[in-house]
Amino acid sequence: MPIKILRKRIDQLDAKIVELLNQRARISQTIGREKSKDNRAIYSPDRETEVLKRIKALSREPLTPEALEAIYREVMSCSLSLEKIKDVATLGRDGAFTYAAAKKKFGSRVKYKCCKSIPEVFLEVERRKCEYGVVPIENSTEGGVTHTLDLFIDSDLKICSQILDLISHNLLSKTTINKIQKIYSNPQVFGQCRYWLLENLPHAKEIFVASTTEAASLAAKSKNAAAIASSRAAEIYQLPIVEKNIQDIKHNTTRFFVIAHQDAPRTGHDKTSILFSIKDKVGALYNMIKPFYLNRINLTKIESRPSKKKAWDYYFFVDFEGHRLDKNVHKALSRLEDMCKYLKILGSYPV
Repeated sequence: MPIKILRKRIDQLDAKIVELLNQRARISQTIGREKSKDNRAIYSPDRETEVLKRIKALSREPLTPEALEAIYREVMSCSLSLEKIKDVATLGRDGAFTYAAAKKKFGSRVKYKCCKSIPEVFLEVERRKCEYGVVPIENSTEGGVTHTLDLFIDSDLKICSQILDLISHNLLSKTTINKIQKIYSNPQVFGQCRYWLLENLPHAKEIFVASTTEAASLAAKSKNAAAIASSRAAEIYQLPIVEKNIQDIKHNTTRFFVIAHQDAPRTGHDKTSILFSIKDKVGALYNMIKPFYLNRINLTKIESRPSKKKAWDYYFFVDFEGHRLDKNVHKALSRLEDMCKYLKILGSYPV
């Protein structure tokens, strides 16, 4: 069939797609108005999960489920914008890994408030200047982001969603690798590239900064300096990529939390995060974990942090499968609350 005729068919389909998208957008605006009447949150992680699951199930060749998800992320981003979602706070600006994770979740039509630190992200959401915030919580190579964990102890904010993102680190510099004397990056990033740096740049001074975008900005202005950052940061700050993929583990993944004033409704495929402190006695931690075993709840993570109030006093952060409103979860948490000094449910959210 001639290309001219095929292109005409594409034009006709585009006209139908645009009309259908506008119909969808008008319905989204109506939903936004209804939500505002009840003071309900604009972003619904449970609904997002439902839509993406259904769309990917409808996938047929040649479009892959991943391609359709990317398209619908932007469609839903437009809907959020039309529903008048407030800004989303994120650590770092365009080029930072947290910013990229936030954009992956909320799309390009949402406005972002770029913060210089994790406490600032929490503060923007706590003061309701932003409706949501995105913060890193753990990395598959380096473990938990302790600053984020510590902030949850005193904050009333809830976890309403999570983002998993494959992270690729690059060495950026205006000079050659043999002339690099100092390297800028985030402490977590240095940890994820530890062995590569020991082997290739053992004498270079490591300088910690709050974000990889700040690292790239400083490296761009400094002599014989480099930054470990994303390829997007290299593009923004016009820094050549000296070495690609310098992370020690190939499948280096970072988990991010979306924080808000409320968590997410049940979807049937959820995870819950809590923190608690225990009484100092033999078998205390074992007794804390026992209610989960008895109620057939799978723990996916447990991590301790010093309380900073008393020597050798700890908070325990636990992730497990299930929603706080599930019958077996509610039963386990009720039992746990009776035994521990302090219990806080950080939120339930779709897996």
